[in-house]
Amino acid sequence: MNISKIVKNCLAAGFMTLSASHADAQTHALTSYVNPFIGSEEHGHVFVGANVPFGAVQLGPTQIGRSWDEFKGWDWCSGYNYISREILGFTHTHLSGTGIGDLNDLMIVPANGPLQLRPMQFEKPETGYGSLFSKQSEQCHPGFYQVHLDKYDVDAKLTATERVGIHQYHYKKTDNAHILVDLGFAMNWDSPVRTFIQQVNDSTFTGYRFSTGWSKDQRLYFAIRTSQPILKAEFYSDSVLQNGRKVESKRASAALFFDAGRNPDMTLKVALSPVSEENALANMAAEAPSGNFEAYRIKADQVWEKSLGAIQVEGRNDTDKQLFYTALYHMFLGPTLFNDANNDYRGTDKQVYKSAPFKNLTTMSLWDIYRGWGPFMSIVKPGLVKDIAGSMLAIHQQQGRLPVWPLVGSETDCMVGSPAIIILADAFGKGLIPAGQREQVYEAMKHTAQRDSMGLQYLNKLSYIPADKMHESVAWAMEYAIADAGIAKVAATLGKKADAAYFTKRSQLYKLYYDKQTGFFNGRFENGQSRRPFDPFYSVPVTSDYTEGNAWQYLFLVPQDVHGLIGLLGGEKTFKSRLDSLFTVSSELREGTAPDISGLIGQYAHGNEPSHHITYLYNYLGEPWKTADLVREVMQKFYKPTPNGLSGNEDVGQMSAWYAFSALGMYSVNPMEGKYVFGSPLFDSAALKLENGKTFTIRSKDNSAQNRYIQKVEFNGKPYPFTYIRHSDVMAGGELVFYMGATPGKTYGVSAASRP
Repeated sequence: MNISKIVKNCLAAGFMTLSASHADAQTHALTSYVNPFIGSEEHGHVFVGANVPFGAVQLGPTQIGRSWDEFKGWDWCSGYNYISREILGFTHTHLSGTGIGDLNDLMIVPANGPLQLRPMQFEKPETGYGSLFSKQSEQCHPGFYQVHLDKYDVDAKLTATERVGIHQYHYKKTDNAHILVDLGFAMNWDSPVRTFIQQVNDSTFTGYRFSTGWSKDQRLYFAIRTSQPILKAEFYSDSVLQNGRKVESKRASAALFFDAGRNPDMTLKVALSPVSEENALANMAAEAPSGNFEAYRIKADQVWEKSLGAIQVEGRNDTDKQLFYTALYHMFLGPTLFNDANNDYRGTDKQVYKSAPFKNLTTMSLWDIYRGWGPFMSIVKPGLVKDIAGSMLAIHQQQGRLPVWPLVGSETDCMVGSPAIIILADAFGKGLIPAGQREQVYEAMKHTAQRDSMGLQYLNKLSYIPADKMHESVAWAMEYAIADAGIAKVAATLGKKADAAYFTKRSQLYKLYYDKQTGFFNGRFENGQSRRPFDPFYSVPVTSDYTEGNAWQYLFLVPQDVHGLIGLLGGEKTFKSRLDSLFTVSSELREGTAPDISGLIGQYAHGNEPSHHITYLYNYLGEPWKTADLVREVMQKFYKPTPNGLSGNEDVGQMSAWYAFSALGMYSVNPMEGKYVFGSPLFDSAALKLENGKTFTIRSKDNSAQNRYIQKVEFNGKPYPFTYIRHSDVMAGGELVFYMGATPGKTYGVSAASRP
């Protein structure tokens, strides 16, 4: 037992267990249950700072991180890790939970003393700008961040609107007080291309930062307004002082000096725009016209409270509520707005589109979020899903194909398959695509799936992707098969019988990879031979046939055709044996395996998304009690109220979506089917206040840690024999009641008729 680590976690700021009684908990604001530090250590990679739900601004601290040796720097993908004790300054864009880093744009440093234009070296604050800080001074709540910078003796507070970051600084040391704006700052993954800043008047500055990184062509425009006049502004090009009131260079910066002796308090408003400096100023006028920091902090808290209030849960301990509402909070960090208050935005073709009829969104980790986050949001935020669909359709028109991983106006092409198709198919089936766009959306799906690139040139011939032609070929093909099933379903709905038949056949091509000799999906070469030698535990990046997984996890990655998979593996008896063995086989991983494969129970890897549906497959076999056991085990082992409380990357909401869905008692095994498969509800009650004005309530009778097994179910006061519920029934409102017990129910979920 690591006593020092336990003590550290117990003493960490913001991690005291809530001790209120159940009655007192009723009066707590839901935001009080959110702990943004959960998942900020190790591989969670979550954003820590101030923002509002899905806001374009994520204003928070940026740290130095570590070297990339042995993936140490990987855990600073968001720009922050709980273990660090230094802050360079505060930047306005961050990623949350990704496996690649970028952004951290527009660095602001509240400084004093000698002017320093370059960031400090690790643990050496005297070498450049930045400061050490004490964890006791650090606080973070939804929409608010606070810390004391020891080197500068400055108290810093941050809050935000959708497109404006608001800073409040109190200078206790006032000599040579200044605000440093460093447009040349970049993390390991991002590099400035062209930057510009100019002084408009004694309190207003505008400019832009163009850069390249994971997103290859980032264009960010900004406007800064100070609460007190700037007495002197110095402009630098790569640390060389320039004449005049502006500077344009690859690495521009500006030092804004003011009289902190006369007034030690400085408030900054920093507005962002993907379009222009003028639009940034307009965004500030629309969202933050006054200079009252506290008013904006309160408003941000109110916005978060309303968003979290879409689901109100009650249980027997506050730790579960803390984990649940923190999960919701993480789910609402992305995708992010990539438009202005007037709905102007810049497309992936770099053209400006005026007054769009939808909210343009970016930062969409589609390969991750199609599995659980998307279906969950179709319940609680269907309006958001409509905007996602509108954004993806626009991207198709601009770049000639649906997106894979869009980030601030660029396509990163990160991950495999066609995940946008899966999200669109789900939205289509749930009536979230406007009637006038249904044909257009279908054609975008079909066109994207029939391109002659990225392995599709092989599938278009109803064949397989050869392992000697494309690395990670099995993963590509398995993901394409899921998307093809979605296209087939939409085609059938639209009466396109030939297309439905074609894509149905393609959705079954996963079977060509099944290697009967090894009993796993295996890479096949162009000559038809399967890969030999074969090791189901092998998963080394680039050289593997799988993406962030191995043959064990990919054996069950057929959510679109669970019954077909059962037949392929030899029937229910054999399938049960194989599924059981996934959770009992050794958790050993081969040398060189990427850290994405984490959160292991046997070879079930909860720390990465391809495993997320697997615990629910026992419902398809008439053994729902095994799902209950595993779901509760995963919730207990891999979700904790500590900085290292996530078992893998948050991935812009999917890791939390699994928890939030499962805590309600269900999950979307097939994310395009419109069915939610039951597991083991965590709360005594949950009320989902739907956007259509209806309420869907879930109650669990006699629920406890021991009473984890569903005995029977009632829906709207009548016996309900099924181990799933349809999306349409949820959206109609009503009451679902689980009756729980300490032993598996003898009849519930056993019969074939009750299964998904």
